[in-house]
Amino acid sequence: MMGKKTYLKKLTSKFQIPSVDVGKQLDGSTPPSVFIGSWNYPKVYAGPMISSVSGDTTIMDTPEAWIPGNKSQEDIISYRMSLVRGKNMLGVTDLDNRMVEKLQNISLASSSIDSEAEFWKKPRGVSFSEYQAPHGPSAILEKFEIDNVRWDRELEKAYYDTDLKAKEALIDLHQKDVPFSHIQKAFSVGTMGVDKRRRLVPTRWSITACDSTIADELLREVKHHDPLDVHRVYEFQSLSNYYAVLLLPTAWQYEWMEAFLEVLGREKMIFSDYEHYPGKKEYSRVGGCYYTCKMAVLESLAQQKIQAGVIVLREAYSGYIPLGVFNVRENVRNAMLQPYHEFEDMKSALAYIDTKLKLSVDSFIKRSDLLQDILLSRQTTLDSYFAK
Repeated sequence: MMGKKTYLKKLTSKFQIPSVDVGKQLDGSTPPSVFIGSWNYPKVYAGPMISSVSGDTTIMDTPEAWIPGNKSQEDIISYRMSLVRGKNMLGVTDLDNRMVEKLQNISLASSSIDSEAEFWKKPRGVSFSEYQAPHGPSAILEKFEIDNVRWDRELEKAYYDTDLKAKEALIDLHQKDVPFSHIQKAFSVGTMGVDKRRRLVPTRWSITACDSTIADELLREVKHHDPLDVHRVYEFQSLSNYYAVLLLPTAWQYEWMEAFLEVLGREKMIFSDYEHYPGKKEYSRVGGCYYTCKMAVLESLAQQKIQAGVIVLREAYSGYIPLGVFNVRENVRNAMLQPYHEFEDMKSALAYIDTKLKLSVDSFIKRSDLLQDILLSRQTTLDSYFAK
């Protein structure tokens, strides 16, 4: 069977979406936004993302605002294709570099910044990925200038505290309700951590590092709370996705399952991963979605001061375009804000979810690890369950 990485690579390669057409010179505003590649690490291509629009362009790189603002998939793609990526090759420890200083200024900014760029060649191409949000054309920078910047106060404190470990800075900023996207960008350009250990972190890696670090801290907190005494189902639908979050009256355990239904053609693909109470040691086989969903659910459990087992089912439908793991994080966050349904047993909860899915819940169970274990441990044979 095709793995998720291969499937999504095939999916992203089919998109032929036009991006903004710009010349070798560009005057506009950065939302603020930066991007750091992972190819050739520890030498990486890093640089700003700039819009040809001047003024307030923050919406172009603030995923937290897209779903509450009822932005469509087309709106988001339009924002992202308007961002031009400038880049230079930089060593990840070369933080005294003038370009790195400008990128740090951008990532710490509290608002959009007027920018001027000159490229070696006309920017070309587009980028779609399962990890980070897409962006428009890119090119090597010959010259790049920014106007004066006002820094976000909380990010500035973390920057100047060179004795504070990066992990502690991430957790502290999250507790202070600094938007995740702001934290991640600042982390990626080496503005956090003990002075000598600071470095550039590729955007893709920094997203998962921030998600998993915050999730691990939230999980330590959640494990001190009493488990739920009922089953709950939260749900949400947007951007050609449906999400169902099933909370179980158990100690912490977690499974993420995602189905892609006729997105490429007539395929019905399910990918999943799971963990028991101690957590996961190896990197997830389904990639960054696993960690971003885990963080979003634990954020809600911590706020509610409850512990639970968690099963998350996601369906992506025809018309779905990979927009990065923010899609999962923000959809699950919004699911956990909705009124929930309560059920006395798991069978009733799954029967309810089954009425909302396009693929049968049985199909998910047959591909599951944790869900099957739970059903069997409750002395429900799978044959009797499927014969319901």
